[in-house]
Amino acid sequence: MAVSLRLRRQGAKNRPYYKIVAADSRCPRDGKFIEIIGSYDPVATGINYQVDIERADYWLNVGAQASETVASIIKKAKKQASPVDVVTA
Repeated sequence: MAVSLRLRRQGAKNRPYYKIVAADSRCPRDGKFIEIIGSYDPVATGINYQVDIERADYWLNVGAQASETVASIIKKAKKQASPVDVVTA
């Protein structure tokens, strides 16, 4: 079973909202999934995503393939979550 991290569309017509899920790659886009690991709202401004980085790393480490969009969201989330080195004067 090949697992992929991808977006699952929800929301109303012309108002998309996505869940980031780990799903069998053979299942349809909005079909069965294994686990929800986050969400993404492309209409919102600012930080419009929420990702459980720990679970995303787990799935990637066991061989799951992330879609391009999910990979970029995970990359942004990791960058935001990493502590910034602050030099005090």
